[in-house]
Amino acid sequence: MLKITIVETATDRRWIVQGRLVGPWVNELRTTWKQADKSQNKRACIIDLNDVTFIDKSGERLLRAMSKKGAQLIASGLYVKHVLLQLQERRTNDYPSDASL
Repeated sequence: MLKITIVETATDRRWIVQGRLVGPWVNELRTTWKQADKSQNKRACIIDLNDVTFIDKSGERLLRAMSKKGAQLIASGLYVKHVLLQLQERRTNDYPSDASL
């Protein structure tokens, strides 16, 4: 299960993601992201992953794509921080097969 809460301020839009970022939930986050991305209005986009318990490969690809579009990914847990560090290293070594939004 995945819960997505969007909190908007004048300066940013914070996506609070809770649960497991896997399978059909990745598509749900992608769809929600695409809809909201159109009305971003130059605000900073923060993806709060503090309450995410697991991320599968498709979730990693989506987070990488979101990061490339300017989203700031944050996490406090060791597991998700490790996943984000791996994504950052892969992004540094960028290769063309990355999935796009």
